[in-house]
Amino acid sequence: MNVELDGEFAFGLAKILAVGLKLGQRLGPERIAELQAEDEVESSYRWATRWVARRLRSEQELRRFLRRKDISEAAQEGVIERLRLAGLADDRAFAQAWVENRMAFRPRGAAALRAELRGKGVSRQVIEQALSDLDEDEAVYRAAQKAAHRYQGLDWELFHKRMRGYLSRRGFHNHQIRTVIPRVWREVAGRESEDRE
Repeated sequence: MNVELDGEFAFGLAKILAVGLKLGQRLGPERIAELQAEDEVESSYRWATRWVARRLRSEQELRRFLRRKDISEAAQEGVIERLRLAGLADDRAFAQAWVENRMAFRPRGAAALRAELRGKGVSRQVIEQALSDLDEDEAVYRAAQKAAHRYQGLDWELFHKRMRGYLSRRGFHNHQIRTVIPRVWREVAGRESEDRE
């Protein structure tokens, strides 16, 4: 809503905040400043909820988003607090959802997941909790299966080299990679693996 002071437009205000205002009401400078601060939080909260609706975000991602929108520090804190109360700013839920999504669609090793979550600003303790049930052996196998069709027609040496690189870039350890490559080679190529590293 538009708020006019002395017959001239002064500032915009979210309808929910304008409920208590009446035509002809006198507003002092302190009340105007309060209303403008409340409006900044309200409009920023609406932006943030629309952004979070696409996928969960970490608190640090939310703070970056609000900074890019040039939201004041005080308003950022108000928005983050409201998002927490609504269950929309929860690093534990975010980290768990991130790991589950990766395992379902783009399997990664614990090292890669740790790096991704650290980059999102998630604390070490929350990351370790999210990774506590991770079955890396299953993850490396699923990742290898997804990639194997690309390398299906290759000989053992090239298959091994490319698969090793692919799995290494996804954060899997060498001992996991050494175990899974012959298994996937047998399944996809329909051949017995050569006993090579």
